[in-house]
Amino acid sequence: MKLTAELDGETLELSLRREGARVSAEIDGRAYELEARETERGAYLLVLGGRVYECRVEDGRGAGGASKVEVGGRAYEVSLFDPRKLRAAGAGGAQNQGRAVVAASIPGKVVRVLVEEGAMVEAGDGLVVVEAMKMQNELKSPKAGTVTELRARAGATVNAGDVLVVVE
Repeated sequence: MKLTAELDGETLELSLRREGARVSAEIDGRAYELEARETERGAYLLVLGGRVYECRVEDGRGAGGASKVEVGGRAYEVSLFDPRKLRAAGAGGAQNQGRAVVAASIPGKVVRVLVEEGAMVEAGDGLVVVEAMKMQNELKSPKAGTVTELRARAGATVNAGDVLVVVE
């Protein structure tokens, strides 16, 4: 499963595969193999490299509905986005507050970039055109705001889940 995660304001690409208690994770290109066991609702034991970590998750308790996650005595605010669901939600996955991440829903090629970093956009404005399976798909802004990150480049090949634009 490919996801986009926002961790304390930083956007990360996340790929997860779970087989029972075994979890394979890739976070921004770094690979991890661990065991995860739920000990009670919202509480987990994570075993990574022979070390055991206690993890607690409180859904929707952070800013903007982010989950509050505590691991090893540190607290984080985490929001997860499924790029396929963002695209299916229309207009790239509408979000009213905070950062809106627009990601490629399927592998393809960026044929046009319609905005520049720093540009003001309205909800529904076109941001990027991606060609996949001989069809061109215009990815639209999910909200009014400013383009704070532009990762798309014309001619670049993209994978499903690749973040192309962030609007705040």
